[in-house]
Amino acid sequence: MENIFVHIRRRLEWMKELGLNVWLETTETASSDSSSKEVELKRLADEISVCRKCRLGSLRKNAVFGTGNPNADLVFIGEAPGATEDETGLPFVGAAGNLLTQELGKHGISRDEVFICNILKCRPPNNRDPLPDEIASCEPYLLRQLDLLNPRLLCGLGRFAVMTLLKRPISIMKIRGTWQSYHGIPLFVCLHPAAVLHQPQNRQLFSADIAALARAYRERHDRLPEVKEANLI
Repeated sequence: MENIFVHIRRRLEWMKELGLNVWLETTETASSDSSSKEVELKRLADEISVCRKCRLGSLRKNAVFGTGNPNADLVFIGEAPGATEDETGLPFVGAAGNLLTQELGKHGISRDEVFICNILKCRPPNNRDPLPDEIASCEPYLLRQLDLLNPRLLCGLGRFAVMTLLKRPISIMKIRGTWQSYHGIPLFVCLHPAAVLHQPQNRQLFSADIAALARAYRERHDRLPEVKEANLI
């Protein structure tokens, strides 16, 4: 069977020969777009690294921008960095990060193919909940991050993160495993791995959450990518 991408390209080239206004994304264009995205993400990370819009900017050791695939279809969002994250500048490291990585690995998903970040980019003292003015200062960075990443799916990790994203009080045990929406992007509600470590009786629920998310991710990820084209005249 002819490669489906070759077939699509030949068909679009044929349509172009007929005078139809179509746009073909070349390998060079795709590579250029990816490179441009990484540059813009780096600029945003540099901007965050010197941010002093709230009190946390002067208290942190490292801003925690996020890590992962700049072309990820799936982005995980937690509430804020912890002590280890503040030390390393990396999100979801330590025991909680290992648990998340382990559960994803059960479904053939590596951390390298997703993107992981937090709403706040700096650690609140003693891991307290983020304050409203801190969220107001930092959430615009998250929105710019998501605009650049352009993921198909989001996963909110834990009560506070999901409550902040949805802008309303929630019961995490009631809505875990459900799909919500954040700025038009499907948002899956999941227990936080750190909370699961403190409440091991919820480990099976966390595993079920990740399994459900992985199914949805694979369904979308394995679909044929949309062919970019302009309006046909």
